[in-house]
Amino acid sequence: MSFKIVVLPTDACIFFLFIVSIIYLLIARKREHLRMPWRRIAQNRIAVVSFTILGFFILIGLLDSLHFRLALPATTVGQPVQYSAEVKSVFDIILGRAGTQNEKTYSAPFATHLFSKETKQLPNGKEARIYPTLEYVAGGSITKEVWQSALIALVELFVINCVIAAVIGIFFVVKRSLKQPKSENDEENPKGKAISFQRQIRISIITFWITLSFILFLSFFCLQLEQHYHIFGTDKVGVDVFYIACKSIRTALILGTLTTLFTLPFALFLGTMAGYFGGIIDDIIQYLYITLSSVPGVLLIAASVLALEIFISNHPNLFDNIAARADARLLALCMILGLTSWTSLCRLLRGESLKLRELDYVQAARALGVSHIRIIMRHIMPNAMHIVLIALVLDFSGLVLAEAVLTYVGVGVDPTTYSWGNMINSGRLELARDPVVWWPLLAAFVLMFTLVLTANLVADVVREAFDPRVREG
Repeated sequence: MSFKIVVLPTDACIFFLFIVSIIYLLIARKREHLRMPWRRIAQNRIAVVSFTILGFFILIGLLDSLHFRLALPATTVGQPVQYSAEVKSVFDIILGRAGTQNEKTYSAPFATHLFSKETKQLPNGKEARIYPTLEYVAGGSITKEVWQSALIALVELFVINCVIAAVIGIFFVVKRSLKQPKSENDEENPKGKAISFQRQIRISIITFWITLSFILFLSFFCLQLEQHYHIFGTDKVGVDVFYIACKSIRTALILGTLTTLFTLPFALFLGTMAGYFGGIIDDIIQYLYITLSSVPGVLLIAASVLALEIFISNHPNLFDNIAARADARLLALCMILGLTSWTSLCRLLRGESLKLRELDYVQAARALGVSHIRIIMRHIMPNAMHIVLIALVLDFSGLVLAEAVLTYVGVGVDPTTYSWGNMINSGRLELARDPVVWWPLLAAFVLMFTLVLTANLVADVVREAFDPRVREG
């Protein structure tokens, strides 16, 4: 079946950040002062588990950012190919039936009938209020389906592990064959230190393998079980809640990462300029971010989002479909959050630049007539990047939670966008029902809690590894 690739603005930004991250890792691999903190992180088992879980979330976000539109079936011979207005992703293909087979309305997790009664005509001609049977549920024994899904998941996990083990084995064989023999003049590490480091790395590899195996098993199990039941139930219009919760991961990652793309230029440029030059430049920049910080963030974001909604409503011809319109609002929300959250990082970079400009090598460079721009780019910014990295990782979980809060008050992402904030906002209206519809809130809470907790653990580990004051203490 033919398809047309669709590149949304947020897709381009996500893959740009991904490529930049890969380039940074390649550069850090060749420089000892950049490699040492990551080596310290690799020896921490909590860090390995957290990075593995976070990496799995990032993989879902990347797969959900590969968008395309399927071709519609031709009605006449020779008709030009027409593409569907619905934009799908590679992750939709992986989820399978969860995103396509919708029920009428609410149904509880693992239920075989709808949550509310309907009037149906019985075979004898009488009418009665009954719970209709779900259309896309197997209706067999739940216990049997669970055990079958677990067994299939174990078989798939075994095959994946065999493939991974074979690839790793081939990699080490090739690496050993290409390894150059050490000369007698090469300096070797102390034996005890080398053995200790290898032992810690070996424990970290085992921890990574156990964590990855558990994640893969849980994923295979849920995907297999979704073929027979709605494991998180369905929402008001019958859409699978498991599908909505998984699709919301991309929205959370976009808000947690793309916001930094708009935060960094202001914070880096203004913070280093204020700290390095001082004087009237410092006063102007301080006045700017103090004034911006004094404005309540929620009010500023709400005003910007409402102005954006008016612009989108008045220019519908700028967007080809609903997905493009929702993506434009999501990207604009990232820009608004970035433009209103750079002040704290700017303040930190100003203080660090004030300290760095007094160091001997910076004073020597100025005495030798090196230009200010060159000093900032070669000496100030590289030595302040640990603060940037720590601040960005610490702010990630806060931005994920900010989306839920902003959507809850009605100034967040577009209502058609899958997000945990929209799930919470729609689920709260059903808390007054009797009985209560609780599963949308539970699904959003479980995934949001997992992502935020993992991001906080990663932030703590990164802070301890990159902050010189923590290492010295």
